Amino acid sequence: MAIVKAKGVSKQVAYKKETTFGTIAGATGGKLLRRTSADFTSTRESYESAEIRTDRQIADFRLGTRSSDGSLAGELSPNSYTDFIQSIMAKDFAAGGTAASISVTIASSGGFFTLTRATGSYITDNFKVGEVVRMTGAGLNAANSGNNLLVITVSALVLTVRVLSATTLIAEGPIATVAIAAVGKETIVPLTGHTDDSYTVEEFYADIAQSEVHTGVKVGTWGVTVPASGLVTTDFTMMGRGLTTKGTSQYFTTPAALGTSGIVAAVNGAVIVNGLATGACVTSFSVNVDRGMEPSACIGSDLAETIFSGTIRVTGDMSIYFEDGYVRDLFENETDTSLVLALATGSEKTANVITFVLPKVTISSFAKSDTELGITATCAFTAQLNDITTAGLPATTLQVVDTLVP
Repeated sequence: MAIVKAKGVSKQVAYKKETTFGTIAGATGGKLLRRTSADFTSTRESYESAEIRTDRQIADFRLGTRSSDGSLAGELSPNSYTDFIQSIMAKDFAAGGTAASISVTIASSGGFFTLTRATGSYITDNFKVGEVVRMTGAGLNAANSGNNLLVITVSALVLTVRVLSATTLIAEGPIATVAIAAVGKETIVPLTGHTDDSYTVEEFYADIAQSEVHTGVKVGTWGVTVPASGLVTTDFTMMGRGLTTKGTSQYFTTPAALGTSGIVAAVNGAVIVNGLATGACVTSFSVNVDRGMEPSACIGSDLAETIFSGTIRVTGDMSIYFEDGYVRDLFENETDTSLVLALATGSEKTANVITFVLPKVTISSFAKSDTELGITATCAFTAQLNDITTAGLPATTLQVVDTLVP
């Protein structure tokens, strides 16, 4: 008789946000997770007797507080990990800037383009660095209409943008009636009102009819790794109250299907250092967010009663070709700078985009390689709360924009 063993291709991982921490979410409305790997493991602390005995043996061994350790790895795609991203940032995604029926002049400016309005204020209209905006309106050249534009700087009358598609802008204007709007939604690490989300997560092994449901799961860390050429990867670690439900049927009935959005790639994007068009030739980039979590342990309970969260820390590193002393001097002089990373699913005008804005970072190292061909330097950095009042730079350590978030 053949013995059936669980296979990864038959496994489904689904989740749903909880209303109350540790209380299992309802069986309807779950969502399947895209993954390259996912593992949610039930763990228990252990302790043994410290008695000194003449028989030289351990007389007692016990298991303590239960908890769950989770890991999720995937290839970064728009609107696939929205819930977990906004949870670790502690703020839900919200809409960005918009301006309707304004007169706009489009001009080339040192590798970027400027969108100059005749009246009103981009600042008042809530535009921010790192947003992806598109223009629409009668009279616009076809190349300019609906084209992905990454916002680099913001002033009252001028947006400086970089084109993210293969279709460049055409200088023209003024065009009398233009609408400009940020695409998708954005989140930041907020100053106040931090959210504290928890999830119910199920691993269902369809081929062996086994369901394992973990409750009180919170997102502890999030990492994004960007190679110079290749697909962008992402990973999360999670911590939960423990494995609370086991069964032989799937708990989440008819969960929402896996998303189909394209995976972002490094070749379809841009890195902007300190607002410069040619700040550095970046060969790799990574950013990591850590919410500093710890499970509680209480007398009389074998489950973690809560998961504490602390300071949200944002760090990362990038590798650049050593072509001048600009980035080196940022390190040597301890000069705060800004970093903007934009990643797109393709080169089309309306490709989906995810952007990361670190408005104030300190570069903490600058280490060069010694190779036969191109010499690179690896630069580690730490993000800080932005206290610079430059227009368009939010008061946060990190802002994330996803153009596919509805």
